[in-house]
Amino acid sequence: MYLPHSGNYIDIHVHGGKPASGIFILESLMAHEEKTPENISGVAFTYGIHPWFLTEDNHARLINSVKNLINNPDIIAIGEAGFDRLKGPSIEIQRIAFEEQIIMAEEVRKPVVIHCVRAWDELLSVKKRLKPKMHWLIHGFRGNIELARQLLSKGIYLSFWFDFVLRSDFGDLLRQLPADRIFLETDGAEVDIREIYDKVAKDLDFSVDELKTIILRNFNDFFGIN
Repeated sequence: MYLPHSGNYIDIHVHGGKPASGIFILESLMAHEEKTPENISGVAFTYGIHPWFLTEDNHARLINSVKNLINNPDIIAIGEAGFDRLKGPSIEIQRIAFEEQIIMAEEVRKPVVIHCVRAWDELLSVKKRLKPKMHWLIHGFRGNIELARQLLSKGIYLSFWFDFVLRSDFGDLLRQLPADRIFLETDGAEVDIREIYDKVAKDLDFSVDELKTIILRNFNDFFGIN
Protein backbone atom coordinates (compact mmCIF):
# COMPACT_ATOMS: atom_id res chain seq x y z
CA MET A 1 0.00 0.00 0.00
CA TYR A 2 1.22 3.49 -0.77
CA LEU A 3 -0.19 6.95 -0.25
CA PRO A 4 -0.33 9.92 -2.63
CA HIS A 5 2.30 12.61 -2.57
CA SER A 6 2.65 16.12 -3.92
CA GLY A 7 2.09 16.22 -7.66
CA ASN A 8 -0.18 13.16 -7.82
CA TYR A 9 -3.60 13.14 -9.35
CA ILE A 10 -5.90 11.44 -6.82
CA ASP A 11 -8.74 9.26 -8.12
CA ILE A 12 -10.63 8.68 -4.89
CA HIS A 13 -12.99 5.95 -6.10
CA VAL A 14 -12.16 3.32 -8.71
CA HIS A 15 -13.35 -0.15 -9.66
CA GLY A 16 -10.87 -2.21 -11.67
CA GLY A 17 -8.34 0.58 -11.90
CA LYS A 18 -4.83 0.23 -13.23
CA PRO A 19 -2.03 2.16 -11.51
CA ALA A 20 -0.38 4.74 -13.76
CA SER A 21 2.54 7.05 -13.26
CA GLY A 22 1.56 10.17 -11.35
CA ILE A 23 -1.97 8.91 -10.54
CA PHE A 24 -2.98 7.58 -7.13
CA ILE A 25 -6.07 5.38 -7.25
CA LEU A 26 -8.16 4.20 -4.33
CA GLU A 27 -9.55 0.84 -5.44
CA SER A 28 -13.03 -0.07 -4.18
CA LEU A 29 -13.36 -3.76 -3.33
CA MET A 30 -16.81 -5.14 -2.58
CA ALA A 31 -17.42 -7.90 -0.07
CA HIS A 32 -19.43 -10.07 -2.47
CA GLU A 33 -16.46 -10.33 -4.83
CA GLU A 34 -13.54 -12.71 -4.55
CA LYS A 35 -10.98 -9.91 -4.69
CA THR A 36 -8.74 -9.07 -1.74
CA PRO A 37 -5.72 -6.77 -1.38
CA GLU A 38 -3.48 -9.83 -1.52
CA ASN A 39 -4.31 -10.55 -5.16
CA ILE A 40 -4.25 -6.96 -6.42
CA SER A 41 -1.07 -4.93 -6.09
CA GLY A 42 0.00 -1.33 -6.25
CA VAL A 43 -3.00 0.53 -4.86
CA ALA A 44 -4.73 1.32 -1.59
CA PHE A 45 -8.20 -0.05 -1.00
CA THR A 46 -11.62 0.47 0.46
CA TYR A 47 -13.64 -2.61 1.39
CA GLY A 48 -17.31 -2.89 2.22
CA ILE A 49 -20.80 -4.06 1.34
CA HIS A 50 -22.36 -2.31 -1.64
CA PRO A 51 -26.14 -2.17 -1.12
CA TRP A 52 -26.83 -3.48 -4.64
CA PHE A 53 -25.32 -6.84 -3.76
CA LEU A 54 -26.71 -7.21 -0.25
CA THR A 55 -29.50 -9.72 0.45
CA GLU A 56 -31.10 -11.22 3.53
CA ASP A 57 -29.35 -14.49 2.71
CA ASN A 58 -25.82 -13.14 2.28
CA HIS A 59 -25.93 -10.40 4.93
CA ALA A 60 -24.16 -12.39 7.68
CA ARG A 61 -21.53 -13.75 5.28
CA LEU A 62 -20.72 -10.31 3.88
CA ILE A 63 -20.49 -8.75 7.32
CA ASN A 64 -18.06 -11.49 8.33
CA SER A 65 -15.99 -10.76 5.21
CA VAL A 66 -15.68 -7.13 6.28
CA LYS A 67 -14.79 -8.15 9.85
CA ASN A 68 -12.10 -10.50 8.56
CA LEU A 69 -10.42 -7.91 6.34
CA ILE A 70 -11.06 -4.64 8.13
CA ASN A 71 -7.70 -4.61 9.92
CA ASN A 72 -5.69 -5.16 6.75
CA PRO A 73 -3.33 -2.15 6.54
CA ASP A 74 -3.86 -1.91 2.77
CA ILE A 75 -7.57 -1.22 3.41
CA ILE A 76 -7.60 2.42 4.40
CA ALA A 77 -11.37 3.02 4.40
CA ILE A 78 -14.62 1.08 4.70
CA GLY A 79 -17.06 1.08 1.79
CA GLU A 80 -18.55 1.65 -0.47
CA ALA A 81 -21.40 1.15 1.95
CA GLY A 82 -24.76 2.83 2.12
CA PHE A 83 -28.27 3.03 0.77
CA ASP A 84 -30.01 2.77 -2.59
CA ARG A 85 -33.77 3.08 -3.02
CA LEU A 86 -33.59 2.04 -6.68
CA LYS A 87 -31.68 -1.21 -6.36
CA GLY A 88 -31.02 -3.66 -3.55
CA PRO A 89 -32.93 -5.19 -0.63
CA SER A 90 -35.27 -3.41 1.77
CA ILE A 91 -34.07 -0.16 3.28
CA GLU A 92 -34.22 -1.81 6.70
CA ILE A 93 -31.72 -4.50 5.71
CA GLN A 94 -29.54 -1.83 4.10
CA ARG A 95 -29.70 0.21 7.31
CA ILE A 96 -28.66 -2.73 9.48
CA ALA A 97 -25.68 -3.56 7.26
CA PHE A 98 -24.68 0.10 6.99
CA GLU A 99 -24.78 0.63 10.75
CA GLU A 100 -22.73 -2.52 11.33
CA GLN A 101 -20.08 -1.20 8.97
CA ILE A 102 -20.09 2.24 10.60
CA ILE A 103 -19.57 0.67 14.01
CA MET A 104 -16.68 -1.41 12.66
CA ALA A 105 -15.15 1.66 11.01
CA GLU A 106 -15.25 3.47 14.34
CA GLU A 107 -13.59 0.53 16.10
CA VAL A 108 -10.67 0.39 13.67
CA ARG A 109 -10.59 4.17 13.14
CA LYS A 110 -10.99 4.17 9.38
CA PRO A 111 -13.19 6.58 7.37
CA VAL A 112 -16.15 5.50 5.25
CA VAL A 113 -16.90 5.85 1.53
CA ILE A 114 -20.64 5.95 0.91
CA HIS A 115 -23.00 5.09 -1.93
CA CYS A 116 -26.35 6.83 -1.44
CA VAL A 117 -29.25 7.11 -3.89
CA ARG A 118 -32.50 8.79 -2.81
CA ALA A 119 -32.01 7.85 0.84
CA TRP A 120 -30.46 10.96 2.33
CA ASP A 121 -32.84 11.07 5.29
CA GLU A 122 -31.89 7.52 6.23
CA LEU A 123 -28.20 8.29 5.88
CA LEU A 124 -28.33 11.43 8.00
CA SER A 125 -30.51 9.68 10.58
CA VAL A 126 -27.78 7.09 11.10
CA LYS A 127 -25.16 9.81 11.40
CA LYS A 128 -27.23 11.68 13.97
CA ARG A 129 -27.92 8.53 15.99
CA LEU A 130 -24.44 6.94 15.95
CA LYS A 131 -22.45 10.19 16.05
CA PRO A 132 -19.40 8.73 14.27
CA LYS A 133 -16.03 10.38 14.76
CA MET A 134 -14.49 9.03 11.54
CA HIS A 135 -15.00 11.03 8.36
CA TRP A 136 -17.62 10.13 5.72
CA LEU A 137 -17.31 10.66 1.97
CA ILE A 138 -20.21 10.54 -0.49
CA HIS A 139 -18.90 9.16 -3.76
CA GLY A 140 -20.56 9.87 -7.10
CA PHE A 141 -22.37 12.99 -5.88
CA ARG A 142 -24.58 14.65 -8.47
CA GLY A 143 -27.13 16.50 -6.36
CA ASN A 144 -28.13 20.14 -6.14
CA ILE A 145 -26.55 22.93 -4.12
CA GLU A 146 -29.03 22.59 -1.26
CA LEU A 147 -28.23 18.91 -0.77
CA ALA A 148 -24.50 19.57 -1.09
CA ARG A 149 -24.66 22.25 1.59
CA GLN A 150 -26.73 20.03 3.87
CA LEU A 151 -24.18 17.22 3.66
CA LEU A 152 -21.23 19.56 4.07
CA SER A 153 -22.87 21.08 7.15
CA LYS A 154 -22.79 17.61 8.72
CA GLY A 155 -19.05 17.36 8.13
CA ILE A 156 -19.35 15.03 5.10
CA TYR A 157 -16.94 15.16 2.15
CA LEU A 158 -18.14 14.99 -1.47
CA SER A 159 -16.65 13.25 -4.49
CA PHE A 160 -18.37 14.21 -7.71
CA TRP A 161 -19.70 11.88 -10.40
CA PHE A 162 -17.46 12.28 -13.44
CA ASP A 163 -20.30 13.00 -15.92
CA PHE A 164 -21.64 15.60 -13.51
CA VAL A 165 -18.23 17.29 -13.38
CA LEU A 166 -17.99 17.45 -17.17
CA ARG A 167 -21.32 19.27 -17.55
CA SER A 168 -21.02 22.90 -18.58
CA ASP A 169 -23.04 24.12 -15.58
CA PHE A 170 -21.12 22.15 -12.95
CA GLY A 171 -18.80 25.07 -12.22
CA ASP A 172 -21.75 27.17 -11.03
CA LEU A 173 -22.40 24.66 -8.25
CA LEU A 174 -18.75 24.00 -7.46
CA ARG A 175 -17.89 27.65 -6.96
CA GLN A 176 -20.49 27.83 -4.18
CA LEU A 177 -18.84 25.02 -2.20
CA PRO A 178 -15.72 25.01 -0.01
CA ALA A 179 -12.78 23.53 -1.88
CA ASP A 180 -11.48 21.89 1.30
CA ARG A 181 -14.14 19.15 1.24
CA ILE A 182 -14.07 17.93 -2.37
CA PHE A 183 -12.67 14.93 -4.23
CA LEU A 184 -12.72 13.70 -7.82
CA GLU A 185 -13.21 10.19 -9.20
CA THR A 186 -13.63 8.06 -12.30
CA ASP A 187 -15.52 5.15 -10.64
CA GLY A 188 -13.74 2.83 -13.07
CA ALA A 189 -15.33 4.40 -16.17
CA GLU A 190 -13.49 5.01 -19.42
CA VAL A 191 -12.54 8.53 -18.47
CA ASP A 192 -9.18 10.06 -17.59
CA ILE A 193 -8.88 11.61 -14.13
CA ARG A 194 -6.50 14.18 -15.62
CA GLU A 195 -9.29 15.51 -17.85
CA ILE A 196 -11.54 15.82 -14.81
CA TYR A 197 -8.86 17.78 -12.96
CA ASP A 198 -8.43 20.05 -15.98
CA LYS A 199 -12.16 20.82 -16.07
CA VAL A 200 -12.43 21.48 -12.32
CA ALA A 201 -9.30 23.65 -12.29
CA LYS A 202 -10.82 25.81 -15.03
CA ASP A 203 -14.16 25.99 -13.19
CA LEU A 204 -12.40 27.23 -10.05
CA ASP A 205 -9.88 29.42 -11.87
CA PHE A 206 -7.02 27.41 -10.36
CA SER A 207 -4.00 25.88 -11.97
CA VAL A 208 -4.00 22.08 -12.07
CA ASP A 209 -1.08 22.09 -9.64
CA GLU A 210 -3.07 24.22 -7.21
CA LEU A 211 -5.99 21.81 -7.46
CA LYS A 212 -3.67 18.84 -6.85
CA THR A 213 -2.39 20.55 -3.70
CA ILE A 214 -5.93 21.20 -2.44
CA ILE A 215 -7.12 17.64 -3.04
CA LEU A 216 -3.99 16.14 -1.49
CA ARG A 217 -4.64 18.27 1.59
CA ASN A 218 -8.25 17.06 1.61
CA PHE A 219 -7.02 13.46 1.33
CA ASN A 220 -4.70 13.92 4.31
CA ASP A 221 -7.46 15.54 6.36
CA PHE A 222 -9.99 12.86 5.45
CA PHE A 223 -7.64 10.04 6.43
CA GLY A 224 -6.13 11.83 9.42
CA ILE A 225 -2.63 11.93 7.95
CA ASN A 226 -0.39 14.54 9.53
